Amino acid sequence: MVASPLTAINGERAVVFFFVFRVLSSLPLSLLPHALSLSLLSVFSLFVEIRADGSLSLFKTRPGASSGIMLGAVTLPTVMLSKLIQLSRAFSLQQIEIGELEHMTMQFWAASACCCGVLIFLSILMWCAAYNKNPHFSCSVWDAKFSLSCVILFSVVCCISLATISHTGFNTALKLLWLLCHGFAAVKLIQHLLNTFPCCASIGEALLLTSGLVLYFGDMLACTISKVCRLLVSPELVSIRYGIKRSEIGIIIQGVLLGLLIFSAVFKFVIHLWEYFCRADNSEPRKNKEIRRSLIFFASLGFTMIVVAPSWMMIVLDFDVHPILWIFHFVLSEPLKQLSLCIYWLGLIYASVLRFYNISKNSKIERILLRKYYHLLAVSMFLPALIYQPKFLDLAFGAALAVFLVLEIIRVWRIWPLGQLVHQFMSAFTDHRDSDILIVSHFSLLLGCALPIWMSSGFNDRPLIPFAGILSLGIGDTMASMVGHKYGVLRWSKTGKKTIEGTAAGIVSVLAACSVLLPLLASTRYIPTQHWFPLLIAVTTSGLLEAYTAQLDNAFIPLVFYSLLCL
Repeated sequence: MVASPLTAINGERAVVFFFVFRVLSSLPLSLLPHALSLSLLSVFSLFVEIRADGSLSLFKTRPGASSGIMLGAVTLPTVMLSKLIQLSRAFSLQQIEIGELEHMTMQFWAASACCCGVLIFLSILMWCAAYNKNPHFSCSVWDAKFSLSCVILFSVVCCISLATISHTGFNTALKLLWLLCHGFAAVKLIQHLLNTFPCCASIGEALLLTSGLVLYFGDMLACTISKVCRLLVSPELVSIRYGIKRSEIGIIIQGVLLGLLIFSAVFKFVIHLWEYFCRADNSEPRKNKEIRRSLIFFASLGFTMIVVAPSWMMIVLDFDVHPILWIFHFVLSEPLKQLSLCIYWLGLIYASVLRFYNISKNSKIERILLRKYYHLLAVSMFLPALIYQPKFLDLAFGAALAVFLVLEIIRVWRIWPLGQLVHQFMSAFTDHRDSDILIVSHFSLLLGCALPIWMSSGFNDRPLIPFAGILSLGIGDTMASMVGHKYGVLRWSKTGKKTIEGTAAGIVSVLAACSVLLPLLASTRYIPTQHWFPLLIAVTTSGLLEAYTAQLDNAFIPLVFYSLLCL
């Protein structure tokens, strides 16, 4: 049954459509194929979401959340397209080389291929589920034609766009194969995530995470192939140009994340192998087994972080010294500023965590409201560092993400002696979006603040772009929750908790923060090129998305705000 247009467009979908329209309206004519592909992806994702809402539950998703397929499918491609618009301005001003523009073009198509592949997979899955429930089920001819038309048109537009940036047909074919690999990897990964971590995410959240991971690690793989084969194969034969300049900090962060990924897979294999050979020996005390398992864990982790990950870093970038020594040299390059900042962070974290942990154990304050204080803590920590020590903050974000990942691995696998302690501590700060299997709140807040900063490296003609996460989450989301909780009366919907008063407070607070931040940035190093009307649209759109969406706002709102600030 096909929903009517009026019933199909709810608040979240309307905001997403406006978000996409705002980006498309800013496109230069040279990016017209990209506009057409994003339009097709938006319509196709809306179609899949409507069908998913009226079908059987395909996966065990997070309770209380809508599917969020449309938001999850268009967010990352739209972010890549906004970045491409920004780089097009830079190229017209001769601020960047053509290789960087072509690289971002491939990133856009790779993100779109990931999302399109998952949408095709979900469509097939829904048709199969409907047929299994009713063997006499026959797919609507209109549904089949519409889906097939979207996929074919998307593929044709993609081929045309890739042909314009390729020198040979063989090069175009390699790039198409690369995109197909992205789509296939995204399908396999989202299946693995939703089956391994049931009830931890909606389909839209899993789709955003899947496309982001495939895009990120695909970039690492292509960079590695390009570096290894540079002497044997022409770089033109590698599907993506990787002549763009990469910073040491960016490579270190990628290497650490790659090392943790390899470590998780290897440790799981080693533990299964060890348990298989030790299965016959039941006389050994359980405590000794846990200690031995813990020793294997920390030894493997140390070897991966000291040997494996730095080896990859030194392959893809010519470090003069070992990457760990490079980090020490970088930190000690300005010891007074950077060590003082570390002391400030540690003191703030210790005082805040200790205080809020005691409150969470003894107070009746709502957990979601209590956790907003951590958003304010993020503002206090990250805002001064981003203004005065942005490169050091990049590195600190990478280190914090690595620590969070290690702690979550320890918590999930109950590694002695920290596993249970970490679990008890983390559980004090969870809300309805977390589960015992996976706690994502701290990851989403950290990444929500870090991603706009990482993605704004290089050319940046919009001074507020790096602050997108801090402003939208640390100030806007916090004020919306606090004001809405205390003074909110008028609700956006009958079933939701978000109020008009809270949303208005969030929007006004972000605009007020921008009015203070822009003159401050102008007095330091930025040229104030941020116009107020586009800024008002960006702030209002992200505020309305926070009000309407049932998805993980820490993940989506910073990316939407970042994308609109790029225009």
